[in-house]
Amino acid sequence: MIIEKWQKIASKYLVREKWATLRVDEVKLPSGIIKDDYYVLEYPNWVNAIALTEEGKIIMVRQYRHAADIVSLEVPGGVMDGDEEPDFAIKRELLEETGYSFKTCKMIAELYPNPATANNVTYTYFLTGGIKTHEQHLDEHEILNVEEYTVEEIKQFLKENKIAQALHVAALHYGLAEIENLQ
Repeated sequence: MIIEKWQKIASKYLVREKWATLRVDEVKLPSGIIKDDYYVLEYPNWVNAIALTEEGKIIMVRQYRHAADIVSLEVPGGVMDGDEEPDFAIKRELLEETGYSFKTCKMIAELYPNPATANNVTYTYFLTGGIKTHEQHLDEHEILNVEEYTVEEIKQFLKENKIAQALHVAALHYGLAEIENLQ
């Protein structure tokens, strides 16, 4: 069976802010049914990274996440600025959040956080040869700790469900596959 795209008839913005935009679309389904209240969240695109130090440890960050009210262990990354290219954005984010620079940088996945209701993409990178070259330069709302873990520790965290951010779990699985390819 061929899956057909929906036809957008009209859109109206309900909220337009820097970090999130909410619009409501009127769409025509392939069956001909008109749905006049399909809500779409427009977010900026994101980058995240499986970043290895020269010693082969995985760099993680721990920070508070207000919406979920949790302290979260995550891979480093963040929002892409404007029309910034993803490979530039991930290097910038890593330098700002962790102070590390890397020898190699390779995109390993393009993931959609929630394509049913959101339009953004998360670009996942695998970087190796990380060395601390700078101090952190965090945004005003960022308070985070940089931590390093062995591959085995990360695998154990995943088994024990100690990493709660779904996109970061997916990134780690892609990254662990890359690490296996290095060996």
